[in-house]
Amino acid sequence: MIPLSTRMRPETAEEFCGQRHFMYNGSLFYNSLKNKNFESAVFFGPSGTGKTTLARITAKEMDSDFYEINASVSGIKELKEIINKVQNPFMGMSPSVPYVYIDEIHRWNRLQQDSLLRVLEEGTIRVICSTTENPYFSLNNALLSRIRAVYEFRHLETEDIVIILKRALADTVRGLGKLSITAQKGTLEFIGDSSGGDARVALDTLGFICENIPVGGDITPQIVSEAVQKPVTFFDRNEDKYNLLSALQKSVRGSDPDAALHYLARLIEGGADVNMIGRRLMVMASEDVGMAYPTAVSIVTGCVQASQMVGFPEARIMLSQAVILLASCPKSNSCYEAIEAAINDVRNRRIDDVPLHLKDAHYIGAKNRGIGIDYKYPHAYGGYVNQQYLPDNLYREGVKYYHPKNNGKEGAFKRYLESLNKS
Repeated sequence: MIPLSTRMRPETAEEFCGQRHFMYNGSLFYNSLKNKNFESAVFFGPSGTGKTTLARITAKEMDSDFYEINASVSGIKELKEIINKVQNPFMGMSPSVPYVYIDEIHRWNRLQQDSLLRVLEEGTIRVICSTTENPYFSLNNALLSRIRAVYEFRHLETEDIVIILKRALADTVRGLGKLSITAQKGTLEFIGDSSGGDARVALDTLGFICENIPVGGDITPQIVSEAVQKPVTFFDRNEDKYNLLSALQKSVRGSDPDAALHYLARLIEGGADVNMIGRRLMVMASEDVGMAYPTAVSIVTGCVQASQMVGFPEARIMLSQAVILLASCPKSNSCYEAIEAAINDVRNRRIDDVPLHLKDAHYIGAKNRGIGIDYKYPHAYGGYVNQQYLPDNLYREGVKYYHPKNNGKEGAFKRYLESLNKS
């Protein structure tokens, strides 16, 4: 039987869900499809995020012939067969330039990738290459220079996956609509959270469930738990998620690692994904710890990135390390207060221009305009020299945004800045 994920592939740009950072109604990507001038591209990102689907939609929108090659099992021979076919006027059926989709392009070696260079330069074909590896490391520079754009695909947000799952339940032609199956509150969200941002995994999980419950049945938390082999203790996504994140941050801020770990555990067991938790932890590293322990943001970022790489269940260990670190180290919100105060001034008051001696003087005629003349290069004075940096009116007022605290490492920075002011 054809998997649900295959049956439910979107067929138009309007049906495509996710990747809103470049694919939305009115975006340059979307408009290039509708204007039929989409060029060669690289689609880079994890599995199940829509790379193959969007490549097929692109060729369909272009009204072009479409050929697919999987680089793990095909090579130059198959590519040459396609090129010979499109160059033969008796065999080419479409007047437009055909698209060749090369999946897992990173599996081709340099010689195989170079076989694309001439046909791309001559415009014989256009290619869409997809890869799960960073193309700037896995693809030849010569090939990248002939491909106009690299589009990075991201893990789908749970909200997007829920939309896809609801479509599948309602679709009576390609989906599960004829089964009249309903889903209890939160179950589709839990399937989405458990899929790791992979629409294919989510759809096939839903398909497995619906194929093994009675027609007209109801998807319950217990059924989902059995399908994903994970206890379902999910939260109300409209409220509890934010309450738990808030409690986690306030426990960290209050230097209570035990309470912070409790709320982290509830988030994990409730189905929160790594990205949701990780984003909040990285914010906390700067907002609540900041200059009191400046390396916290680097350590926490490393923990979050590691947790994204390994995924659950092991990801819980890295997230735990980040939470314990943040809760146990000195605290300072001076970075948060400083940027808030600076932005408030920029938004709400008139501020003088950048002082002339700080403006860019790397062009002919700058000195004639009085620019850069009186600038003192601090390194020429041993690392510090007293001069004006703020705009005139703020300088005259002695405006200060950063007020360092004495906690942790920030005490040393405070003492250093105070010593400069006395010099």
